Amino acid sequence: MSNMSVTKTDSVSGQSTVSAVYPPRSKYKISAIKIIFCLLLMVLAIELAVYKIVLPGIGRPEIAFSGAQAHTAAELSTCIAPLTGVNWFLFDARQAERLIAASPSIAYAEVKKQFPNRIVITVTEREPVAMTFLKSGGRSVPVEIDKNGVLFAQRVTRADGVPIISGLPIEHLSEGMRIPAKYRMLIEQIAGIRALPQQYFAAISEICVLPKEYGNYELVLIPAHSRIRVLTDRALNEDALQYMMVVLDVVNSIEPNVSEIDLRYGSVSYRTR
Repeated sequence: MSNMSVTKTDSVSGQSTVSAVYPPRSKYKISAIKIIFCLLLMVLAIELAVYKIVLPGIGRPEIAFSGAQAHTAAELSTCIAPLTGVNWFLFDARQAERLIAASPSIAYAEVKKQFPNRIVITVTEREPVAMTFLKSGGRSVPVEIDKNGVLFAQRVTRADGVPIISGLPIEHLSEGMRIPAKYRMLIEQIAGIRALPQQYFAAISEICVLPKEYGNYELVLIPAHSRIRVLTDRALNEDALQYMMVVLDVVNSIEPNVSEIDLRYGSVSYRTR
């Protein structure tokens, strides 16, 4: 603030003098207090930034999992074990996605980093459309198959409407293994039927694959509530299953001792016990 000058005239001599008038000292004190207060606010803001942002970011991040039903948080944490020792800034989200998706029973994973120290991992598990049994350690173990033909170890109790497939030329399970290409059409057909509102596979206990020469195969369907084997071709669809059920009812009504029905080649034949 600039000084103010006042002109004063002497009544005797008639001479004028100039004297300076200074502002009150209290105004300087108020300005100093304001400056100190602003400095304190800045220090407080810096401390808050350090404790709320910087320190959490350089410490171990908080990891949360979602979407998993057959996997525990401990199992998923094991998948990303190589990354658990780094801080939030160095945590590689894309690598975490690859590590989790490497598990055969997980289709894919999405990793999002939430500032300042939270990581959210959403897991999408493989949905089985069929299952089979493979040899492991001298015994048969259940193995599930998803719509893409990927094999993975069964993790939960067999779901309703998931048919058993036997006869696939697979002996042992390895990570990321898929069924042979020529049988993937069968898996796609099963996935399409399972998507229908009718639970057709609740009436079928097993689908047997019968390999043929030159890479082809046929199917044997085992009804859930009958001892009759039903031979059919590779065309497994809703019409074929409805036709099979009608034929089963008709044959059972006229011949109770039937052991096998053949629906191949566009005709119906059966064999008795």
